[in-house]
Amino acid sequence: QLDLVESGGGLVQPGGSLRLSCAATAFLKDTYAIGWFRQAPGKEREGVACMSGSGYRTSFADSVKGRFAISRDDTRKTVYLQMNKLKPEDAGIYYCAAETSRWVCTIEEDRFTSWGQGTQVTVSS
Repeated sequence: QLDLVESGGGLVQPGGSLRLSCAATAFLKDTYAIGWFRQAPGKEREGVACMSGSGYRTSFADSVKGRFAISRDDTRKTVYLQMNKLKPEDAGIYYCAAETSRWVCTIEEDRFTSWGQGTQVTVSS
């Protein structure tokens, strides 16, 4: 069982930036793909971004392309979601999740088996 803990959420003004962290209890490289998902009040959870276990494949939702970036620090067993130019519609609870996948990365939540507890992102002036 892989445990994941998100952090870094908070309140930010529109146009601002936040960096979310997803800390894992196991080594991720070449084994686990990590995905980021978010859920706004009254809406279904949606995929935001992911990175394959190899680190060579990433994928982003159209709504965040060019604004969000995903990266990984293998020594810290942590994956980051850098969010720039935030919009009010980016607000919600952000979750990270893991699936055993070295080469493939798709932001479809049914593929992911381990989930964190979520971190709240609020974008408001």
